Amino acid sequence: MRLDDYIEMEADEAADRRHLAKEKSYAILDELEAFQHRFDDAVQDDAVVGSVSPSIFVGRSNYPNVSTGILSPVGHEDDAARFETSAAWYEEGVSIDDVFQRRTSLLNSNRSASVDLGHEANVHDAWDGFVGTQREVAIADRPVSVEIGLEGSPELDFDVSRTDVATPTGPRARARSADLGENPHVPKAVKKTLEDDDWQAQGAMNYLYRRGFDVYDINTILSAGALGQAEHRRLVPTRWSITAVDDTVGQYLRGTIRDAPSVDTVQVWRNEYLGNAFWVVVAPGRWEFELVEMKAPGSIWNPDGERLWLASDREGFEGRTSYVEETAGAYYASRLAALEQLSEMGRQAKVLVLRHVSDDYWGPVGVWQVREAVRHAFDGDHGEAETFGDAVREVTTQLPVSLAGLRRKSTMVSGLQANLTDFV
Repeated sequence: MRLDDYIEMEADEAADRRHLAKEKSYAILDELEAFQHRFDDAVQDDAVVGSVSPSIFVGRSNYPNVSTGILSPVGHEDDAARFETSAAWYEEGVSIDDVFQRRTSLLNSNRSASVDLGHEANVHDAWDGFVGTQREVAIADRPVSVEIGLEGSPELDFDVSRTDVATPTGPRARARSADLGENPHVPKAVKKTLEDDDWQAQGAMNYLYRRGFDVYDINTILSAGALGQAEHRRLVPTRWSITAVDDTVGQYLRGTIRDAPSVDTVQVWRNEYLGNAFWVVVAPGRWEFELVEMKAPGSIWNPDGERLWLASDREGFEGRTSYVEETAGAYYASRLAALEQLSEMGRQAKVLVLRHVSDDYWGPVGVWQVREAVRHAFDGDHGEAETFGDAVREVTTQLPVSLAGLRRKSTMVSGLQANLTDFV
């Protein structure tokens, strides 16, 4: 459909379906108190009774000596799978409150460990003890029953931090031990990557992705030190593993469209989720990608600012050779989503993603929401424009920044020929 008709329709629909609260919710404080009561009921004789773990967490502070933990939804054992971050959260339509309540219901029973376990025991061979149990949880395809022993009477450490962008977690307690309460079910493809210890991690990641594993599953397996050549296997901090998998799979997908024909029309797609609005402009040409983020004053990443904060990163046809400087994990998550769409189409294109973070985004839920919002931006209808310039000019009327301001920040937009009205 024509782009102006599409933009008008999307604006009306967005207004009709806005469901985020106008004010920040503090229900999370009640949830923390409720967790304390559930925890007291679940702990007997310095052990967590009836623990079921859907996932793990590896911290990054003090690397290479890190905190490595097993996550358990205390009081929600029968519904443990819902507490693991996945694409299903978007389908379910979770709110920021929902995310924080789930995260703060996850007890992180943790111990300190070297990422390579030292000279006497390599991560590859560690199938016993706490790290071995943690790996069994990570490679299983469903939540696992785990018997967790705690060090004395723990003092719960509630830590929901703005810096934990990828996977903010809830209370932590020091673990004395962890043992499996059942034999985990491990998919055959995962067993193959474990047994082939001559396989480089990148190849193993792409193998799992091609066999239908989503990036959420793969980054957990990588984080537990279960991928790569035996002598190079390491525990990988969760935040790093998320970006590593997005980047690795993204590079694989970029290879699948390298010789593909270009799209033949300029397409504009839009989606909004959790106070974040995304515009995706897909235009004819060789592969090129750029993410521009516009963060409103009062949003989680610009809480004290008085003006809009802009950030951007990009790559050309050959991709990137260095980590992005300004947009961090959001870049790789949004690029992955765009490349999945192009690979499915069998086409290449230049893609501009514009992300507006409004002040409704009051708490960090993780880059999964960027990945899923851009993935689902390609659902349903889209608008079309005659040229890339026409598309950007029309979309800019819906953004909190002028075209001139966008041109100063965006490499792709800066190449447009300026009109006098662009500066008004």
